[in-house]
This record gives sequence, C-alpha cells and structure tokens, in this order.
Amino acid sequence: MSIQPIFAEKTVSVTELRKQPSQFFLDEPVAVLSNNKTAGYILGPELFEQMIRLLETNSVEQGCQFRPTSARLKAIAAKGAELILATPLDELGTFEE
Repeated sequence: MSIQPIFAEKTVSVTELRKQPSQFFLDEPVAVLSNNKTAGYILGPELFEQMIRLLETNSVEQGCQFRPTSARLKAIAAKGAELILATPLDELGTFEE
C-alpha cells in the first residue's frame, strides 16, 4: 500500500463535487478524491491567475507568456511532486495559516 500526498488542506469526493461543483472553487486548492486517491485539484480563478502571473514573472525568457497545454501541466505537476518527495522532511517545515 503506497501513501499518496495531498497538496491541499481541503478535500472533496468526486460524488460531492458532482452535486454542487461551484461551491469548491475557492481561494485555496481543493483536492478531489476518487476511491481515496487524489484525482485532481480545483482552483478558484483568482488563485489560478495568480499562479500564471507568478510563473510568467519568474520565467527565464523575458516576455514569456505561460499558457500551458494539458500535457505541460501534467509534466509540471509530476516534476513538482518529484521535487517535493525528494526533499527531506526537516527541510519542508510545517504548514501554518
């Protein structure tokens, strides 16, 4: 049995998401679970736009516009998960609000 990290403080099941999807577009990520495994994440528009602006601002190429394809988003998520899992726990610190 492998343990899968969840990169959000709030979660919702696919079943609950289908009932009222708009209530889960928040100002923080919400993990969507299917059979107790992360199926994806929901972001509100403000947070998504902030993420895009941050990526564009920190881009190596000047004037780059970040408009990811589905495949590129998957690659970015996979690389992020790889980096987080490779980081020792003592370097990650704790989550605080």
